[in-house]
Amino acid sequence: MRAESQPAPPKIAAPQSLAFFTVVVLVAAVLGSGAVLFFFDPAKHGFYPVCLFHSLTGLNCPGCGATRAAYQLLHGHLLRALQDNALFVLMLAGLTAQSVWWVMQKIRNQPVAFIVSPMILWALLVTVLVFTGLRNLPAFSWLSP
Repeated sequence: MRAESQPAPPKIAAPQSLAFFTVVVLVAAVLGSGAVLFFFDPAKHGFYPVCLFHSLTGLNCPGCGATRAAYQLLHGHLLRALQDNALFVLMLAGLTAQSVWWVMQKIRNQPVAFIVSPMILWALLVTVLVFTGLRNLPAFSWLSP
């Protein structure tokens, strides 16, 4: 008996309406979270999540102070945001630049892929580890929130 060759099944793609719905939900979530953060200062209101790493060890993780930094950025205080978490502010700037590039590529109908080289990922990991180590040393207390 000979096996008959079957045609490959068609690729299943997400319908455009689902992609649009996803974007709308994400934008609404970001705007809603931003509104809550804008109106309620994390330094004064206790409903924001606490850092479990800091609670257990007393040390600052790379994300400690990021919520306060975001609050300061929303109010236009860049220097205060850098004091709360410089790594977060710089990473946010890089993410914004990457997002602008992605949108421009989409507008021009050019292919877009989120491929990050392993070298960049290793550099990012080393940067985060060094930042974390330095912000917990007394000589670099200016990096702590």
